[in-house]
Amino acid sequence: MGPEPADCEVLVAGAGPAGSACAQMLARAGLDVLLVDRQDFPREKVCGDGLIPDAQRALARLGVLDAVLARAAVASHVGCVAPRGGRVEVPASLAVLPRRTLDEIVRRAALEAGARWFAPARFEAPLADGNGRVAGALLRLADGSARTLRARWTVLATGAAAPPLLAAAMCSRRAPSGVALRGYVRNEAMAGRLRQLEVVWDRSLRGGYGWIFPCGAGVFNIGVGSLASQGGSKPDLNLRALFASFTRVYAPARALMEGGRLQGELKGAPLRCSLQGARWSRPGLLVAGEAAGSTYSFTGEGIGKALESGMLAAEAIAEAGSNDAGVGARYEAALGALRPRFAAYAHANRINDHPWLADFVIWRARRSPGIVRRLSGVLEESYSPGQLVTARGLLRLLLPVS
Repeated sequence: MGPEPADCEVLVAGAGPAGSACAQMLARAGLDVLLVDRQDFPREKVCGDGLIPDAQRALARLGVLDAVLARAAVASHVGCVAPRGGRVEVPASLAVLPRRTLDEIVRRAALEAGARWFAPARFEAPLADGNGRVAGALLRLADGSARTLRARWTVLATGAAAPPLLAAAMCSRRAPSGVALRGYVRNEAMAGRLRQLEVVWDRSLRGGYGWIFPCGAGVFNIGVGSLASQGGSKPDLNLRALFASFTRVYAPARALMEGGRLQGELKGAPLRCSLQGARWSRPGLLVAGEAAGSTYSFTGEGIGKALESGMLAAEAIAEAGSNDAGVGARYEAALGALRPRFAAYAHANRINDHPWLADFVIWRARRSPGIVRRLSGVLEESYSPGQLVTARGLLRLLLPVS
């Protein structure tokens, strides 16, 4: 007997940046794509909302950058603040747009390209054919009923949560790489004072950092993150206590909270980093986005590489035509080519674990335009962040750089 008829050629589970980017690229290539998500849209997503250059390049490829920038708060610098109070302004092309809006723009672009939409529907388990190849998914609907959808390919882009990966037999590590907590605060009085993105290191932040990102109209995304150097998240970490420490030690954060109004609750989320913690493919299924570990360690930035991984998954499937052999290998090779960059960010995460490194780098950058250019290159992906914290790199920082 041949395979059962498919409900779609490609089922994409998860409509965040990775899933929607994948769905758009596949629909552009003429494939019948069904995009599903456990929530209807628009919906909130816990994130810092910062769009650095790699995210903007990916959004440009998807044809939505202008629409995003029209809604975003655009910035030209990120202020890096060291534990001892030193500060350096690092130039870059930056923007901030809440994920509720960003993800809806990217999702709508996928639908406009021809992808179909089905939500709310939670991925519960893969379907398998007689050879064990994934042939679609079992979905759980909002009323508790089940729905099976058959597909030639399934792309799992369900984010950092472990259950979908476990259900698909793709999880190699349950624990996340890190955790983050963020809130939105409205404080019109601070709008003129906090115009750029701010990232703050302090010894009280326990292997992480705090941030304040202006969203426009007197609203700010404020949060804290903690990223483990090896393996899973730090044990017994109280994110609310970490947030309280941030507002205690950093005066602008304290002023923002004391004079502002929280828009909703503080919300936390796990992070999966460094392309670790999950298998990337099995016959009939690819894993993309944060489910595959697409968030950078050290910075916690994940939107750009989530978009990129979704597009790589789409390219691997679309290029196969009617021949599915080798799709997984092509995708793994493309994603694997990004490993050295992720490894460099994981190495640079030493700055979060050893705040004196942030003091040293920022102290030198305040005295050297060349070092500021290197830091800008980290944001632009033209300079490896790992070079900042090697013994040789630290020695180089002591040398005059014009």
